[in-house]
Amino acid sequence: MSDGIRVVVADDQQVVREGLVALLGLLDGIEVTGAAANGVEAVDLVAQGNVDVVLMDLKMPVLDGVQATARITAGFPDVAVLVLTTYADDESIATALRAGARGYLTKDAGRAEIGAALRSTAAGQSTFDPEVSRRLIAGLTPGRVKETDGLTARETEVLRLIAQGLSNPEIAERLYISEATVKTHINNTFAKIGARHRAEAVRYAYRKGIAD
Repeated sequence: MSDGIRVVVADDQQVVREGLVALLGLLDGIEVTGAAANGVEAVDLVAQGNVDVVLMDLKMPVLDGVQATARITAGFPDVAVLVLTTYADDESIATALRAGARGYLTKDAGRAEIGAALRSTAAGQSTFDPEVSRRLIAGLTPGRVKETDGLTARETEVLRLIAQGLSNPEIAERLYISEATVKTHINNTFAKIGARHRAEAVRYAYRKGIAD
């Protein structure tokens, strides 16, 4: 069994799909275990196992990327979805994240950026293209409220650091607590706010005015 990150590529355009498979094959620690031409094929490949992250296009026939993402995140919660698409409009971003995507890149991303995003996503962190991040912040900033669903001061601080992109070890170092304590705070926070992963927690943090 490989110790690398196992990736399924889902894109309806053959030349793009094959290009991504070839590109990812050049990255250390990443193994492409399947390629899908539509959302149904992507879900089927995930169901077969042997996958950690799906690199998902949005606009595909038979079953689009948003619907496929929703099925994967609901049925296979240990598998992360990283969107890679030409679209960076508000609606595409919002629907993908609501479906459970853990990260969102545009196809302007280079090999190193895609590789870093796959590693980050596989580790449970959220990765957003800079333009996507700007749109998220711009869209969630107006009308923010301060009610935070019973979060303690420490949980709120941990959530703020998550929204800043810090990893668990970095949060532990910043707050002078153990990584185990950080994980406990994150689990409690996610349960209170109803977040399934960091992408949802980041959106919550901006919506509630926890993150700037």
